[in-house]
Amino acid sequence: MANPVLLNNIDHKDLRVITRHGPGLGDNIAYVQTFPGEFRMLQAHYPIVFRKESDNHPFEPVALFGFESDENLFLGENGWDAPAIPLLVERLPFLIGRHGDELMIHIDLDSPRIGTTEGEPVFLPHGGMTPYLEQINSILLTIHEGMQSNAGFIEALVKHELIEGFSLDVTLDDGSQNRLAGFYTINEDRLAALDAAALDSLNKAGYLAAIYFQLASLSNFRALIDRKNLRHAARA
Repeated sequence: MANPVLLNNIDHKDLRVITRHGPGLGDNIAYVQTFPGEFRMLQAHYPIVFRKESDNHPFEPVALFGFESDENLFLGENGWDAPAIPLLVERLPFLIGRHGDELMIHIDLDSPRIGTTEGEPVFLPHGGMTPYLEQINSILLTIHEGMQSNAGFIEALVKHELIEGFSLDVTLDDGSQNRLAGFYTINEDRLAALDAAALDSLNKAGYLAAIYFQLASLSNFRALIDRKNLRHAARA
């Protein structure tokens, strides 16, 4: 369980954060949330799909790292094996929270990344923000704005009935079967059938490029399966 608290330079003056990626640092996740403004960067490396936490929750875009719970096929002993890492991974163990009407930086005190002896210092000796914390602040603001944009993007996709469920059956080299289910993608046939007015509205809202980035990202499933095969072969 996360234990987020408001970050301050008194209680957390000696705090340091491990910024590398590896086992035991909370990176063993199969997917992470993303947003349209990040699709351009992520689509070259990860499949981007949609999920629903429940029928009462809206769809949300996620970048996939694996086929099973807590499986991150990009994570190894030498770190994260991709040149682009989603911002919702990079910001850990920090998050944005509200303090009254103001957005403030919070930190998860239960994160395995934090301590006082190893990693990047959060505050300068006199209490100011280190360059590392300034960078985190910028990342958190980008995430906040990006996550807010998801609502309009998803609303447009639902309005034009572009989201559909899919499942993916994967047979590995060793003959074992894996199924990826419970996720959604964009229906290309319905997209192609949209009239000029609908396409123009999506384009003017900035959503059309994100749609094509999402569709292009699906080609990364082949590379993800290759990573799964290599992981299995290494354990054999």
